[in-house]
Amino acid sequence: MILHQYIRTSASLFSPPNSCLAAAVLSQLFSGLFSLVFAAKMATAGKVIKCKAAVAWGPKQPLVIEEVEVAPPQANEVRIKIVATSLCRSDMYYLSESEEDTFPVILGHEAAGIVESVGPGVTEIQPGDKVIPVFLSQCKECRFCKSPKTNQCDKTWPLIRLPGMALPDSRITCKGKKVQQLAGTSTFSEYTVVRQMAVAKIDPTAPLDKVCLISCGVSTGYGAAVNTAKVEPGSTCAVFGLGAIGLAAVMGCKAAGAKRIIAVDINPEKFEKAKVFGATEFVNPNDHNKPISQVLVEMTDGGVDYSLECIGNVEIMCSALESCVKGWGVSVIIGWTNLRDISTRPIQLIAGRKWTGSLFGGFKSRDGVPEMVKAYLDKKLKLDEFITHNMTLDQVNDAIELMKQGKCIRTYLI
Repeated sequence: MILHQYIRTSASLFSPPNSCLAAAVLSQLFSGLFSLVFAAKMATAGKVIKCKAAVAWGPKQPLVIEEVEVAPPQANEVRIKIVATSLCRSDMYYLSESEEDTFPVILGHEAAGIVESVGPGVTEIQPGDKVIPVFLSQCKECRFCKSPKTNQCDKTWPLIRLPGMALPDSRITCKGKKVQQLAGTSTFSEYTVVRQMAVAKIDPTAPLDKVCLISCGVSTGYGAAVNTAKVEPGSTCAVFGLGAIGLAAVMGCKAAGAKRIIAVDINPEKFEKAKVFGATEFVNPNDHNKPISQVLVEMTDGGVDYSLECIGNVEIMCSALESCVKGWGVSVIIGWTNLRDISTRPIQLIAGRKWTGSLFGGFKSRDGVPEMVKAYLDKKLKLDEFITHNMTLDQVNDAIELMKQGKCIRTYLI
């Protein structure tokens, strides 16, 4: 009955003159319908759930849609029905560039969903809650969580596995074999199990197919500008790389009051999108026969006040630093990589520049995510503009190809 009403409503929305209302209203209808249907399925609590997931069996191989078994949550864990997930460059890094041997693995860490069941000891989250799983824990007990100086947490699922380090225990199996969970999340699965300390409860009115972006890319870029760099009003900024994180960094610079925001990318087609988020100028390094750092120094009478590297390329990290003005320039490394060392001449730092990094935009995850969701609901944060493609989980390999070719900003999978 509910499904029939949903279909009739959907059809009327896409009929003139209502088509302009379709996207916004359908998002709410979908969320409401899902909650009703989901409530009827709570009988799965305490049982193994068989569902569909995209499994990476080896490096540089296409993901395979498999039936997996997701065990019930154990103490202090939460089992989540993933409603929407999106592809992040970090997923591709672990699939194609990482030197870690953690296969098979289920990728995905940028998502939103509804709690299906909780394990013993879970007190802050209940079945039916809308939540966002995050790769960065916030236990609220360790010395890092208690410090206002950082958003790190001692109990975060290892993002980099050192030699001899045991793999954390996964709750997902496929064909009788344990499947590792990327960053303790693994959202390229219809269901997943995440530790309570890595789950943020959000406003029940939030559209999950939009706010899923807050669980990584948007928070990372936006927070790097406002929390880590602490961009000041009237300043000049340069953002290197115009993927989702770079565009979010542009948005953060604008929110902080920057006067000039120079977007740097080798794809000129991205500038129109960057202008939507607040970029004032665009520079393509391929249009110049000199280092991009020199170009920016000449454009800004000695260098930018803030530079943000959003690619994960060590050469560009150095260029971003060298683009900063001496005396007070701040350069923030955001792009994820662990493959090569970075180096610079000491004079770059002796002259007063500061070189730092930013993880998840400096947000303490369980505190910061709900605040970002509220900012979106209050129309103070853009999210819809990041989404360029909507696909299903079965099309995850197509989504990966789009990102490889630079033809998407964010593709979300449902």
